[in-house]
Amino acid sequence: MGGPDAQPRPTSSLGAEPGATSLARNLSWPHLVAMGVGAIVGTGILTLIGIGADKAGPAVLLSFLIAGFVCACAAMCYAEMASTVTASGSAYTYSRVVLGQMAGWVIGWSLILEYSLVVSAVAVSWSGYAAPLLRDWLGLPMALMQGPHAGGIANIPALFIIIAVGALLLTGAKKSATLNLILVAVKLSALALFVWFALPHFNAANLEPFSPYGFARHMGPDGVERGVMAAAAIIFSAFYGFDAIATAAEETRNPKRDLAIGIVGSMLICAAIYTIIATVALGATPFTRFANSPEPLALILREISQPGAAHFLAVTAVLTLPTVILAFFYGQSRIFFVMARDGLLPRGLARVSKGGAPVRITVFTACVVGTIALFFPLDEIVALANAGTLVAFSAVALCMLILRRRAPDMARGFRTPLGWVVGPVAIAGCLYLLASLPQSTQIWFVIWNVVGLGVYFIYGRKRVAKAAQGDDTES
Repeated sequence: MGGPDAQPRPTSSLGAEPGATSLARNLSWPHLVAMGVGAIVGTGILTLIGIGADKAGPAVLLSFLIAGFVCACAAMCYAEMASTVTASGSAYTYSRVVLGQMAGWVIGWSLILEYSLVVSAVAVSWSGYAAPLLRDWLGLPMALMQGPHAGGIANIPALFIIIAVGALLLTGAKKSATLNLILVAVKLSALALFVWFALPHFNAANLEPFSPYGFARHMGPDGVERGVMAAAAIIFSAFYGFDAIATAAEETRNPKRDLAIGIVGSMLICAAIYTIIATVALGATPFTRFANSPEPLALILREISQPGAAHFLAVTAVLTLPTVILAFFYGQSRIFFVMARDGLLPRGLARVSKGGAPVRITVFTACVVGTIALFFPLDEIVALANAGTLVAFSAVALCMLILRRRAPDMARGFRTPLGWVVGPVAIAGCLYLLASLPQSTQIWFVIWNVVGLGVYFIYGRKRVAKAAQGDDTES
């Protein structure tokens, strides 16, 4: 069915196309681990523990474990695919080379949704921390620091931080990754400080009753969806971010080794951090005190009479939340880059600078996510990011299983232990979490993909076909 690459590619051709526009290889595994930790440890632990506690009570610990287990299975599938298909593009590239062009487009379209919403949402979250400081220090009116949905005109600080991160990425992957590593260290020091002050106040009685809202997702009398699985479906977003590492395949010095270390290593580190922080938080203060709080950890520190530590944690959030923006902005720009290089988006966007940075696609990405952050309310649609991610994770696990069957002897830098168990568990877990998302989110996700298929048939497939016939003269 139309297009030169509508069918899966032979396994001998997996990876980047010979002679294709390539990126500079400057990254090693410490940069990748820091990128993963920077992406994963962010708004998830700083805000979602409050949202999760509101939905599940102390049993939010189970929600973290369930979401983390599903993500760990998906992470191992990612590690195997990333060490086998050493080209940029993450789940989009794996799906295209294993399942075919249309499947690649659907997954790429889902990743565009995920990354755009995450970058924009974190930028708006950062603006929420920064706005009071900017008002007090510079006298900026709140109308210029909030979107129309909040009674303002436009969220200028959110646009500013996106532009700043985009400018940093234009300096090259290595410089931005090195700064990211430093900021991640600062972020972890703030979380360690939280544990230091909160742990002495741990009281096991605060964990009772452990599961006041039950396990399955259900609608509470107040109209809020509750239960361990309802919390897990939202908390899932606290763990993803490791997939951004896979987009760095073409900029990694030793991708077959370093990508697996970066993906699995960052997941293990973050799982340990989340378990410790969540347990200490729930034990230090009754969950009803910080449930649904936009700053639960800082609130807990104030509850235990540590206002200085709470202020330090808030300032640290302003300084380090850009690491989340950087990781997802990086991943978004690289997915756009590969889709443009493949012809599914305008090929002119795939140009790189002399230093190997994709300048046009970085500027294009900044325009897309900056517009969303500047004007649009994200609180009701951010769950869409989870829907796109869950579909992408399922596709990666499926690709791993198909490639195991199609090319069992292919050299792999990393092999998923018990692959024929881990892969199906990752798929089933992701689909179950997808079904646990709010129905409105599922409807909007279907609409998004219907629009995506329309774009594919109207533009993308025809463009690839023209390129194969030698008619692509786009600059």
